[in-house]
Amino acid sequence: MVPQESAPAPENTAPETSAPRTGPSRRLSATVARWSAPIRIVLGLAIVAVGVVFLLVSMTVQTIALVTGIGILLAGVAVLLTAGEGNGQDDDGSASRPAVVIVARVLGGLLVLLGAGMALWPVAGAPLLSLLLTIALIVFALATAARAFRPGADQRVTGIIAAVATLAVAAITVFWPVLTLVVFRLGVGAWFVFIGLQLIVRAFARRSPATNAPRRPWVRWLRTIGASVALVLAVALAAGSGALLGGIPLPVPDAFYTPPAEVPSEPGTLIRSEPMTVGVPAGAKAWRILYTTTNPDGSPAVSSGTVLAPENPGPDPLPLLTVSHGTVGVVPGCSPSLSAAPFADGAGTAMAAMVTEHGWVAVTSDYIGLGTNGPHPYLVGDAEARNVWDASKAVLGFRELRVSTDTVIWGHSQGGQGSLWTGQIASSYAPEFTVKGVAAFAPASNLYALAEAIKSETAGKTVSAYIAATWDKVFPELNVEKSLTPGSAGPVERIGGLCFNGHDGLAAILRGSQVPNQIFPDALLDGPFGDKLKEQEPTGPFPAPVLVAQGLADPLVKPAIQDAWVKARCDAGIPVDYRTYPGLGHVELVGPDSPLTPQLEQWTLDRWDGKAPTPDCDHLPAG
Repeated sequence: MVPQESAPAPENTAPETSAPRTGPSRRLSATVARWSAPIRIVLGLAIVAVGVVFLLVSMTVQTIALVTGIGILLAGVAVLLTAGEGNGQDDDGSASRPAVVIVARVLGGLLVLLGAGMALWPVAGAPLLSLLLTIALIVFALATAARAFRPGADQRVTGIIAAVATLAVAAITVFWPVLTLVVFRLGVGAWFVFIGLQLIVRAFARRSPATNAPRRPWVRWLRTIGASVALVLAVALAAGSGALLGGIPLPVPDAFYTPPAEVPSEPGTLIRSEPMTVGVPAGAKAWRILYTTTNPDGSPAVSSGTVLAPENPGPDPLPLLTVSHGTVGVVPGCSPSLSAAPFADGAGTAMAAMVTEHGWVAVTSDYIGLGTNGPHPYLVGDAEARNVWDASKAVLGFRELRVSTDTVIWGHSQGGQGSLWTGQIASSYAPEFTVKGVAAFAPASNLYALAEAIKSETAGKTVSAYIAATWDKVFPELNVEKSLTPGSAGPVERIGGLCFNGHDGLAAILRGSQVPNQIFPDALLDGPFGDKLKEQEPTGPFPAPVLVAQGLADPLVKPAIQDAWVKARCDAGIPVDYRTYPGLGHVELVGPDSPLTPQLEQWTLDRWDGKAPTPDCDHLPAG
């Protein structure tokens, strides 16, 4: 037989892109393929290291941005390395690349650029860096999903789970845009550890290109379990963040808080009352009251309040405690009389003791805008004081009780400023009352100095948000809302809708922690708005002995500001009994276990009995 001649190979039987590479290009690709696993292991260890640094090392905002950028850049390199894995080809790219692989590599390149931008520009500011990180996480999730759908990919469900987990982490960065927050660091740090470990596992378990051997079953399960755990943790953290920041549904004022069609014109007139049963201390009884008062501009208004009295008051007039409450929020649902603990505000333990043990009656105004329609005059001293006095006037016409026109005034924080103003305007606004003493606990005595001192701190941003949310309505001529620092309007609106007590109090503080800059720009503080802040300082004179209590560990009302205010009063010839408490913060000062609690009771009883006060202007701190 004559051997047949072999037929020549047909030309151009495959697309040009599928032709194997030759020469240096092929050798380079073969080298990359050979070193692929070690490279992935090193890369995975580097990403895990970034996550560990996030979890364990305390860093500044700029350092966090730098480390985050490095981690995102490494994640982008990982996406580039693994984009074509599992599509039935070697890493030398000898087969045609499907569109999903191209998309994954484009997204990987974008991640590298985003990470490099964050690492090289860490001083860009928290909001921009947070935005870049959110974009980077979304890009990584898309690249992960694209890889899961490439031809020949196994464990598509695992890839999709990992992509959804990454999107959940992206949601966390939206909730917590300030990069120093612990929750942010924990979430993103854990994400870096997860993707680094995943890369290492993939490197060890990667099937051989020559044999195309299937993965071991334990590797598949390990990846699926790891992705599922990451998803559960990320979703739980994102959902928890949303719950923390969202607050709780506020109580809705019912018909009691709606004034009648015809309201008496005289401020301090009782409109209606109803008994209270929730949160009333043992041995006492209580009522809600609705009464007439005035708006900050002097126009007629209606406010609500509470009355706390001994369980068996008797027929004789009882000593009157006039109380100005502290910050609870600035919207109607935050009213103390609607709260589940309406008598816990401020020195609540001391107030309950004055009522149940000493037979006093405590009257507290909600202020307008809390319970009733506003606007609430938040930290507007004269307006708050008129609301407070009108509550006490209304109780003079309350048939359930007889109260004395002699009174002692109390207040904490916002209420401390309010109590000082209530005493300051007593002779002109409430001449029918005789003030026996004025007590202020951590009062916001110098509002301008306070705004300057805490403008960049979390608590200061929360208080500033309440001021901005109300003063734009109380003093429209100031145009406060239009003058806020860029990006502050949204947080102000959200914080303004949260109360400052219980779960909502935590939400308000956390919201404040996420405002990247001070809310009031310096130019606003230096103008008419700053002048209005200065007008809220109660300078006296006061009609009775004054007690000021201050915790020396107070992060909100700074002790140095209080020292200066007291010294200025003393220099003006106004004696002040100034008591300081080392180690006590803003809330702890008026807590049940505070040494102020029994001292306040005794000081109040001494004022009622006409004992000589004990001012200590000669013992003020130096400075």
